[in-house]
Amino acid sequence: MITFPNCKINIGLRVTGKRYDGFHDLETIFYPIQLCDGLEIIQNQHSSETKLGLSGLVIDSPIQDNICYKAFSLLKIDFPDLPPLQIHLHKVIPTGAGLGGGSSNGAFTLSLINQKFKLGLDTQQLLKYALQLGSDCPFFIINKPAYATGRGEKLETVQLDLSDYNIVLINPGIHINTGWAFSRINPGSSNFSLKQIVDTPVSTWKDIVLNDFEVPVFMEYPAIKKLKDLFYNKGAIYASMTGSGSTVFGLFEKSFTPQLDIPSHYFMKSL
Repeated sequence: MITFPNCKINIGLRVTGKRYDGFHDLETIFYPIQLCDGLEIIQNQHSSETKLGLSGLVIDSPIQDNICYKAFSLLKIDFPDLPPLQIHLHKVIPTGAGLGGGSSNGAFTLSLINQKFKLGLDTQQLLKYALQLGSDCPFFIINKPAYATGRGEKLETVQLDLSDYNIVLINPGIHINTGWAFSRINPGSSNFSLKQIVDTPVSTWKDIVLNDFEVPVFMEYPAIKKLKDLFYNKGAIYASMTGSGSTVFGLFEKSFTPQLDIPSHYFMKSL
């Protein structure tokens, strides 16, 4: 069976507190976008071990550290009759980019195994497994625009539709360490809830829908700040870094295709 794990952007991202368990509380809107990896799972008829094949963008880590393999191993604990698998992951979504590509891979692996082997897991059960893989993983089980709080696992679907806009992504190839990014944040509260933006025109977002990670990341990596400035200089209605970086996105009128002069090694995608 084959599926295509998509990624997400964050419309606003606030870090509201430090938790007792070492994680942080946050507030954001997750919005799914159709930049996708490819994921294939078949039963391994030739080995007693689960194998993982990779293509596309390079992932330099042992198989045991790959989130697809971790998802299989997690289900194997409760479903010991699961046969060995041959998993193939074709990476298109940049890693360490704030797009949730790895989280999506893990969540889609859970869902695909559940479907292929008829495990009978419902959405709530899949959400619990997904949270064990990572804070962003539960979103990709739902995979609809959602207001997220807690670690990002408390999800409430919202009516947000950006299909009237041209979404342009640029990733400069800078890998942002999430732990480092959180260590540079001073959590704080706000009287403005990001949930309110669902009823707010996109044209008003520029000064009110903010990503807390932009301040420390822009200071450390000026090239990322330049991307946000570039978007606005080229007519974006709204632009922001997504997640803890380093991808920046811009929303443009559907009929408008911006001419963006960026280094050749940058990743750019218009959706």
